[in-house]
Amino acid sequence: MRVRELATSLDITPDTVRYYTRIGYLKPIKNPRNGYKEFCKKDWQRLRFILSARQIGFSVNDIGQILKEADMQKTPCPTTRRIMELRLRGTEQRFRETALLRTKIKTALKIWKDKPDQAPTGKMICYLIEEFSARQVENASV
Repeated sequence: MRVRELATSLDITPDTVRYYTRIGYLKPIKNPRNGYKEFCKKDWQRLRFILSARQIGFSVNDIGQILKEADMQKTPCPTTRRIMELRLRGTEQRFRETALLRTKIKTALKIWKDKPDQAPTGKMICYLIEEFSARQVENASV
């Protein structure tokens, strides 16, 4: 099957197929008669794996590691688990940071709700932000 056929069968763009071919994750055979790249069932399965891995958070580099091990007939499962454990730790850290930011935003909006608007002065651009930031620094040092 050709690029467009492979793309259509997996509901992706031909550019996606070309990208994974360009970086070496797919290895089509070039038809000597017409120069077209021809993909086989193995390429289809490999691309389906790549798309599935991307959907659950694996980076392109992570997938490359997994494919390399599989191509060497080594089980990629330990690597897969390790990568996903690292990804979970990173996601949990970002979640905590986002929850803290959410709290700050809600606090700022609560404080700003009844404050009047003010034009910029020579000392302040937006007093809401600058007073809030100063208050955060004071509260952190207490």
